[in-house]
Amino acid sequence: MATAPILVIENARDAPVARLGEWLAAAGAELDVRNAEAGDPLPDRLADHAGLVVLGGGMGAYDDARAPWLPAVRGLLTEAVQSELPTFGVCLGGQLLAVATGGRVRPAELGEYGAQLVAKRQAAGTDPLLRELPITPDVLQWHVDEVRQLPPGAVLLASSPGCEVQAFRVGRLAWGIQFHIETTPDIVRDWAATDAELLADYDLDTIVQRAVDAHPDIAETWQPVASRFVEIVADPAGAAGPRTLPMAASPGSGSAGAGGAAEPLTDPAAIRAALAAQMQAARGPHRD
Repeated sequence: MATAPILVIENARDAPVARLGEWLAAAGAELDVRNAEAGDPLPDRLADHAGLVVLGGGMGAYDDARAPWLPAVRGLLTEAVQSELPTFGVCLGGQLLAVATGGRVRPAELGEYGAQLVAKRQAAGTDPLLRELPITPDVLQWHVDEVRQLPPGAVLLASSPGCEVQAFRVGRLAWGIQFHIETTPDIVRDWAATDAELLADYDLDTIVQRAVDAHPDIAETWQPVASRFVEIVADPAGAAGPRTLPMAASPGSGSAGAGGAAEPLTDPAAIRAALAAQMQAARGPHRD
């Protein structure tokens, strides 16, 4: 395992790293956990860290007024992709990764809640992190926003009927997932209590019970992925994939849809310039 720790950013007190942190530590990782909502300072740069994990939260990816640390998180995500630092974003963390690298997040037509299945896309079969997943892995959904447009050049890795972008990779070593894998039954119960009014039209008791019952299957599926992520952190050069960074297409060339792709940039100067432009654009509100 690399000597430098993995930076873990918790965006909310009620959305801790929980079981994912336990799995990462069990695989040999040292974790530097910062809860931004609780006031823990975030580093300006990632030079002292070997990986980055960004968790979820009740705020949206553009809610800088509610969560004033989000621009710093997006900046760290942009830096991580630029420097090929292994990165993993969960729910809001995945949405922030998409926004930080040129994608768009919008409210979903329907929220998703409780234990569900997602389906691997063909590209996941050769993905360095997710290739060993079953075809329809168990996950825990709890979100009202979704990635509507992937970053240009990003690879779509999993989908579902209710939400096309369930997992994706941007660059060589940065992954985002729309769902949760880190929860405990108590966390789900707390979320259900908090969102009881929002979910008044749902059979909330059934949702919670099915979610609680699914936790062993989720652990069986996703703990090996956490271990694989630690392996990638320890040896990022050994992960498969081209050393290119997909960036936004030039103005006037059209925009990519959720599965769209632009030609990747390979020139280091062009990569730095494109990343700087995209990070600046990601700092502003894009609710449209």
